[in-house]
Amino acid sequence: MPLTRRVIPCLDVRGGRVVKGTRFESLRDAGDPVELAAAYSEGGADELVFLDITASQERRAAVVGLVSRVAASIDIPFTVGGGVTSVGDAREILLHGADKVGVNSGAVGDPGLIGRMAGVFGRQCVVVAIDARRNGDMSAAPAGTGGDCWFEVCTHGGRRRTGIDAVEWAARAARLGAGEILLTSMDRDGTGDGYDLELTARVASAVRVPVVASGGCASAAHMADALEHADAALAASIFHYGRGAIADVKRELRARGVPVRL
Repeated sequence: MPLTRRVIPCLDVRGGRVVKGTRFESLRDAGDPVELAAAYSEGGADELVFLDITASQERRAAVVGLVSRVAASIDIPFTVGGGVTSVGDAREILLHGADKVGVNSGAVGDPGLIGRMAGVFGRQCVVVAIDARRNGDMSAAPAGTGGDCWFEVCTHGGRRRTGIDAVEWAARAARLGAGEILLTSMDRDGTGDGYDLELTARVASAVRVPVVASGGCASAAHMADALEHADAALAASIFHYGRGAIADVKRELRARGVPVRL
């Protein structure tokens, strides 16, 4: 039997509210995180991802309080990310109800953090999130990069370019102890143009851990395309703004031959 693919709503949270933008900009309100989380859990979501996009130490108490409320309202696995830079940050998130911890900029700045988190909590709890942007300047590509473009890792909410190849970074993160890769195409984020299938396929071929595709979903057809390569499809706008109920999306995926849990 083929492995079941997962459908995962994403809650980008800012100031206690769920927001959604385009290419990480022009954010607009999408609702209350606790209410949305409960609705998605009841509606058939396989997992939930909560990303605090304005994470800071000053806001940490408010964020973990919100995490606790979300965790209490759902009965599905729950990943939380945003501003994680230490094992202590990860422990606090897990103690407040999360099942997995997402780490992005903190891992790029300190790759050893991945192994330390995996050593303490198990790699099944460690999700390395990668925000990647297409770069057609092959003269700037890392040595050995082929093709007519490469995918550059960006950090700090997409504001900082790193010069790091996303495919190589995903492979390294998996070797260091990541149990899952959450891969977001910054070029497709919020556009509704579909996932970046080239990026998704390249990363999925480079790692032996599950890959969650993110960025650009506007239909079940988009998910079906991504799930030919990825283990899970992350989406936000399609669910937040009533363009598709999770149950309806899953039925269409099943009709397209994608193995999903109904």
